Parts: sequence; C-alpha cells; structure tokens
Amino acid sequence: MALTESNMMAIGSLAPNFALLDTISGEQLSYEDIKGQKGTVIFFTCNHCPYVIHLNEAIVKLANEYLLNGIGFVAISSNDVEKYPQDSPEKMSLLAREQNYPFPYLYDATQDVAKAYEAACTPDIYVFDAEEELVYRGRFDQSRPGNDVPPTGADLREAIDLMLKGMPITENQYPSAGCGIKWKQV
Repeated sequence: MALTESNMMAIGSLAPNFALLDTISGEQLSYEDIKGQKGTVIFFTCNHCPYVIHLNEAIVKLANEYLLNGIGFVAISSNDVEKYPQDSPEKMSLLAREQNYPFPYLYDATQDVAKAYEAACTPDIYVFDAEEELVYRGRFDQSRPGNDVPPTGADLREAIDLMLKGMPITENQYPSAGCGIKWKQV
C-alpha cells in the first residue's frame, strides 16, 4: 500500500456536478440532490483502504453532528472494481449499512467524477460552501493507522465551523493521505 497525498484542488473552484448510483438507495443522485443548505462535504473513499477503515467511525460521528447544522455529506468510491472486487457497489451497500452511514455512498463507475475533483487518494476530502465554492480540501486530522493519534476530525471540524461562522478558512491546509485511487488501465 503506497501512501498517496491529495492533489489539492484550487480553493474557490466550483463543485463539479455528477449523477452517480447511490449504492444504498439504488437511485441516481447529483450534487444538487446531496448538497446541504449551508455547505457540502465530499469524501472520496473505498471499502478496503486501511486509512479509511481507521477513520470510518469518526467520519460517521462527525457527519451525524454536522448534518443537523445544514451540511450535506456524501461518500464516493471510484476504485476499479474489476481489480478490487471488495469495492463493488454491492459490497459498498453492505459496508454503508454496517457502518450506519447517514449519507449516500455513490459509485463512480467511469472514474470521471474523481478526475473532475482531482481526487487522488482515499480518503480525499472536500468542503464546499453554500455557493458551491471549494473552501477546504485536505485531511480529516493528524490520525493515521498506527500513529496512536485518535481520530477526531479536528482539521475538518475547524474548516466547517469557520465556514458556518462566515469566517475565512486558513489557506495552510494539509493534504489528505491514504491509499491511491485504483485507476482503471486504459
């Protein structure tokens, strides 16, 4: 497992739209369908990445808190399921139910959405404000598997809290790091 960091999409970028299969409901959902009234958090993730597994419980806890404050959440998996069948839509649906995801878990079969967001790793995290402009991209917090730092979501929480208060978010944002997205060979 090679450690891969975020590409760090430009702050101020508009959220690329999408229409993807929600593996929980079976419906096609767009950015418009999942966005929150006050902002939106997008996680590029997958089932098997140890960095994601390490954070899953904390991500669910954080999402449950901020959904009540008008923040929309969505998880998107873009991995090549032919080479990584543990990331198939059927297994995504099972994991989402086991983990009690309070947000949709979308499957990016073409990997076009990951490319549009410049996603590179799992987890790769983006926060868009109510005007759909990127205000944060980067890590959940300092916690990594094996570093004995408990996952709290400190970096993400700070960004969301500042956005909700209408305050500027520091431009000193740290890239997320995890498993590289499993790109299809063309």
